Amino acid sequence: MSQLTRRSALGITASAVAGLGLAGTAYAATSSAPAHGVVPAAGDEHSGHMGGMDHTGHGAPAPFDEVYQGRRIQGAPTQGGEHAHHGGYSVQIDGKELHVMRNADGTWISVVNHYETFATPRAVARAAVVELQGASLVPLA
Repeated sequence: MSQLTRRSALGITASAVAGLGLAGTAYAATSSAPAHGVVPAAGDEHSGHMGGMDHTGHGAPAPFDEVYQGRRIQGAPTQGGEHAHHGGYSVQIDGKELHVMRNADGTWISVVNHYETFATPRAVARAAVVELQGASLVPLA
């Protein structure tokens, strides 16, 4: 009878984890998820529209101005200029610009959360506030 070695135990464990990962991916792909897998930020729900979208233009994120965790976050569409190729939207935290970009799939990213996508610029700003943990934004050079 063969003995269980560390190598064979690790191989069995790795196979099991990979199998579970594939099963989870398959389940997620078939479950009823929001469009593009994007979940609207809390407070952005609005029946019939993706979170944060206004009625004019159907697709342009609505402007916002709020205090979130003690920081003032603002966002509004911009007309042309340097913001046009980044989604045409400007976001500020405490009056300092947070560089945001719209992805091809309609999600948003920022320089603070570059590898995490969000449904709306408001969600990006909120996530940046959380990530900054009270630190100030520093302008991009």
